[in-house]
Amino acid sequence: MSETAGVPGGLAHRVPDLGALELLLAVARLGSLGRAARERGVSQPAASGRVRSMERMLGVTLLERSPRGSRLTAAGVLVTDWARRIVESAESFDAGVSALRDRRDSRLTVAASMTIAEYLLPGWLIALRTERPDTAVSLRAGNSAAVARMLLGAEADLGFVEGLGLPPGLDGTVIAHDRLLVVAAPGHPWTRRRKPVALAELAATGLVLREPGSGTRQVLDAALAAHGGLAPPLLELASTTAVKAAAVSGAGPAVLSELAVGEELSARRLVEVAIAGPELGRALRAVWPRGAGPTGPARQLLALTRRDRTPQR
Repeated sequence: MSETAGVPGGLAHRVPDLGALELLLAVARLGSLGRAARERGVSQPAASGRVRSMERMLGVTLLERSPRGSRLTAAGVLVTDWARRIVESAESFDAGVSALRDRRDSRLTVAASMTIAEYLLPGWLIALRTERPDTAVSLRAGNSAAVARMLLGAEADLGFVEGLGLPPGLDGTVIAHDRLLVVAAPGHPWTRRRKPVALAELAATGLVLREPGSGTRQVLDAALAAHGGLAPPLLELASTTAVKAAAVSGAGPAVLSELAVGEELSARRLVEVAIAGPELGRALRAVWPRGAGPTGPARQLLALTRRDRTPQR
């Protein structure tokens, strides 16, 4: 076994780099070191020096130089034949990797919590399609806990969640802030009160709520923990649209994102109920598995969300 055979990188000390091999192939094809240098975009002295370096590395003479041009030696013919195989293999390798990259960059799977999926992502995805029309996007919606599971299970490339903090195992960045509102149909007694509803009363009242694991429930649980926690819900529903429809129908007061109820408040199908205490605010985050930042179309989508700050207060 040679001295360098077991040493990482040992082979690299005995095999010229691809650029040098491509130069040698050009000399063989064109019959001139000067013409080969021009084709490869280097000066003739640089090309000549590169060939001499190869000869020193390999320990054989590759070219016979004369005023009429450069001719391969017998050893040079053999080395050129081997070099052609190496360059062709490298080209095949590069084509394969490019195909893998193109396939990866032509698909994007996004996981998003319900409010973001319904009210923010459509605009971002339209903008992404303008910039990357060949990218096929799949959207998977669920609560914040479900989004975290999809990312950690490699079922999505980028996620969006609402809540008080980052789910375990994920990295992320705040892209906007949202406000939660207590809303009710116009006939509800809370809509006629002059004084705000105290947090203790809100905690003691059955509400129309999203399910545990949603960003909305996380914020409510934290805000009302000091007041005995949430009472059993009147209804527990798995989507923002369903909660909103129940509230509009008069089922009871609900807690919903400001993003979700703008149209209903303007049309007076719902009324905002004033609450005594701090705002029920939450961050909206883009998230991804810890240590693996977004790449390709996921990175581009993240950049688009940072341009759009309309929900931020």
